[in-house]
Amino acid sequence: MTELVVRVESWPIRGRFAISRGAKTAADVVVVELDAGNCKGYGECVPYARYGESADSVIAQIESLRQDVKQGLDRIQLQQRLPAGSARNAMDCAFWDLQAKMSRQRVWELLQLPPMQPLTTAYTLSLDSPEYMHKAALEHANRPLLKLKLAGEGDIERVRAVREGAPKARLIVDANEGWDLGVYRQMLPEFLKLGVEMIEQPLPACEDEALRSLDRPIPICADESCHESKSLKDVVGKYDMVNIKLDKAGGLTEALRLRKAAEAEGLQIMVGCMLATSLAMAPATVLAQGAAIVDLDGPLLLQKDRRPGLRFDHSLVFPPQLELWG
Repeated sequence: MTELVVRVESWPIRGRFAISRGAKTAADVVVVELDAGNCKGYGECVPYARYGESADSVIAQIESLRQDVKQGLDRIQLQQRLPAGSARNAMDCAFWDLQAKMSRQRVWELLQLPPMQPLTTAYTLSLDSPEYMHKAALEHANRPLLKLKLAGEGDIERVRAVREGAPKARLIVDANEGWDLGVYRQMLPEFLKLGVEMIEQPLPACEDEALRSLDRPIPICADESCHESKSLKDVVGKYDMVNIKLDKAGGLTEALRLRKAAEAEGLQIMVGCMLATSLAMAPATVLAQGAAIVDLDGPLLLQKDRRPGLRFDHSLVFPPQLELWG
């Protein structure tokens, strides 16, 4: 009989992390533990208000499965019991971890995937004034890939300041739905000059139909517009890339399905994360193998990570050790 344990944890951020929708100083996560007696499986998720989630609502979803877990609910049945979202993600990843430990195989072996390789992750610069972002760029100028959080007004100055501070770094930007069409048209020629390689979710998800008729000389990536496989029908033709996050997809199971479907549609793959610990990143390293862009820097933005955590060497993130997950 498997017992379910669920708890909320808060992990302080290094300073303050801001995007177009607001700022925070701590990463609040929900952790699931599935205790099968001789083995325990773990998963972590980040409730996200943008998608109508809170720690209380996510815990309520998870707690609704307590008796089902005792009676043998498995990972496959879970896909029908909870909708895509962070609650299903924590449960799904805990089931994968438990299955790996009980079978004495790593998750990528269960999936019949090649041996895991280290990944180069983007490093995110929080939204701030051009002066502060320039200072942050100087500090991280030796990282190969920087991701800039943007908001609209002042974004050209922000990107220019980062480019001056980190002239050799590749740059990608994330507007988090903070632009409109006018801003997009204003930014595009300047960003081409500054060598920006990708623009993530420039328009609100409910207003992105206009992207179908726009020139896209810089690839545009869907984030808030793409959650699970069924959302692809509204993405194809508007975007060039999808940002797959476990919390949006509802776990590794659906995220793998989404990646396969997106690639079949000719879309490039980005694997991203919410701000969380290595326990949340570990399953995403399986998904991210071979992705065009990897953005799994969550633990690097925290004051401290859980132990054991993922091993980071500058911008390289290594596969998880068994003690962490999978």
